[in-house]
Parts: sequence; structure tokens; C-alpha cells
Amino acid sequence: MSADQTRQLITSWLSLTQIHALISNELEQKLQQKHDLSLNEFYVLLFLSEAPEQKLRLQQLQTMVGLSQSAMSRLVSRFEAKGCGAMQRAICEDDRRGIYTSLTPIGEEKLQKAKITVQDVLEQQFAKPKMKHGLEDALKQIRGN
Repeated sequence: MSADQTRQLITSWLSLTQIHALISNELEQKLQQKHDLSLNEFYVLLFLSEAPEQKLRLQQLQTMVGLSQSAMSRLVSRFEAKGCGAMQRAICEDDRRGIYTSLTPIGEEKLQKAKITVQDVLEQQFAKPKMKHGLEDALKQIRGN
């Protein structure tokens, strides 16, 4: 790969990460304002809602959300401390060291409302011509088109 191709690939990657950061920040802000949720808390509710029986081990959640074990434990503890009843923890019956986190009906309702906000933000962001073209250009370059 030539130096020019490498430079273009890196530029495309940086554009893609900038777009990701801008949208993530907007999602974080709107979720906090409207639902008292962080983006990672939204992800936890989403992944729990999609899991069989709407429950996952903390280790599974940390991998899916992309957090360390301690960060995931703090996130779940903070979420529980809010007292909103969106999820609950239980000891795994197969492995007493394991802890499951499950979605409650309150959590499902909170998630459904937050999904509307996420959809609105994503639609607004991707409707912006500059954002849309920047994303398309970055992905084309990364794919080598």
C-alpha cells in the first residue's frame, strides 16, 4: 500500500470515528435529558431485552457493552441505586459465583420509551447531508472502493 493510500485510509478511519463520537454524544445527551439514562445503560437494557428470558450474566453484558468487569458492576450498581426498578440481579443457580441481571417490566417500558429517542436522534443525524456523505465516503474508502 502506498503512503498516499495509507494516509487516505487513516483519514477515512478518523472521519468514521468522529461521526461515531458526534452521534454517541448526542445520544448520551438526549437519553440523559429525557430518560435519566446513560448510553451504556440504554445498551444494557437493550441487550437484556434481546436475550433469552431477558437475562444475562454480568460477564456477558460487560463483553456486549464493551466495559471492564468493575465498570459493568459499577454501572449496574448505579442503575439499581436510582431505584427505578428497571432490572434486578440474582445469583446463578448453576454457578453460585455467577450473577445474572434481568430486565423487569419497568425496564422494558423504560427501554421502549428510550428507543423512540434513539431512533429520533439517529434519523436526525443521518438525515444531515454532511453526516450522510461523510459516512458514505469513509466507508467506501475503508472498503477500498
